Amino acid sequence: MKTIKGPALFLAQFMGDEAPFNSLDNICRWAAGLGYKGVQIPTWESRLIDLQKAAESKTYCDELKGRIAEHGLEITELSTHLQGQLVAVHPTYDTLFDGFAPEAYHGNPKARTEWAVQQLKWGAQASRNLGLDAHVTFSGALLWPFMYPWPQRPAGLVEMGFKELADRWRPILDVFEECGVYACYELHPGEDLHDGDSFEQFLEALDGHPRACINYDPSHFVLQCLDYVQFIDFYHERIKAYHVKDAEFNPTGKQGVYGAYRPWLKRAGRFRSLGDGEVDFSAIFSKLAEYDYDSWAVLEWECCIKSPEQGAREGALFIRDHIIEVTEKAFDDFAGGGADDEQNRKVLGL
Repeated sequence: MKTIKGPALFLAQFMGDEAPFNSLDNICRWAAGLGYKGVQIPTWESRLIDLQKAAESKTYCDELKGRIAEHGLEITELSTHLQGQLVAVHPTYDTLFDGFAPEAYHGNPKARTEWAVQQLKWGAQASRNLGLDAHVTFSGALLWPFMYPWPQRPAGLVEMGFKELADRWRPILDVFEECGVYACYELHPGEDLHDGDSFEQFLEALDGHPRACINYDPSHFVLQCLDYVQFIDFYHERIKAYHVKDAEFNPTGKQGVYGAYRPWLKRAGRFRSLGDGEVDFSAIFSKLAEYDYDSWAVLEWECCIKSPEQGAREGALFIRDHIIEVTEKAFDDFAGGGADDEQNRKVLGL
């Protein structure tokens, strides 16, 4: 067994215009002061990283790692969640998702997709230059508007959707293969990859591409009423990244999984700060340790009640206290005796 690394912090939800959230050095200094050991970098945030330069220059990456190391931190992974979303967008969402791309690509879905694909390829190359072996992202979605089958879905629609999604991602994943980096999809409602079954459909369309992996986030499974602990039993070989995020599901006689179009505060399913929801993190950390997961435990703060500052402050301690320092000895070794083939034969009566 291996010991999980952490605690680490995904910086996307914390960046802002006020110190200490307005620059790489300021936010790293702040995170280190809370006890974090690593940071996950959102690549669309130009104050943290120049993605193209990172893809093209090992020197730039060495300097970036050095700046972060001065604060006692490591880069855990790069994130292209926003760009990954744009690899596949159903026209229903074109206007809403334009905001994820530079203004020059607004109103031009084809050009926007081409931009996103290039971003993902740079993400793979930048990860290699930074010495990282995992990268986190979203899959995008063509089928999400048809998730609930009413009216009845036309025959072959789902298969065609996954084939198209796989065709778009295969050349990207091939670059990840060349770079020795795993592309870890966060399985998330709104994405075509939102649970284990949909991930398997994608893998099948990709002929089991070895670089298509998972960024495990139990909060999204709580909101789907999915067994998030057994999920690890099924997919541990593909879990290469881990977002530590809490959630709760409180259905009533008026509202269930779909949330009745309510804002987050009024939904039956809500994201919460660590320890305020219902996720059994003791079981998760134990299960991941059992399967030799040895990468990072990264806090992704999302909460409809608690402030990000308090969530980050408490989250560092929460993750630290849940990381298991795995044992290298059996608890009953003290009672063991030496043995050899002759003694074993005697014990068996042979």
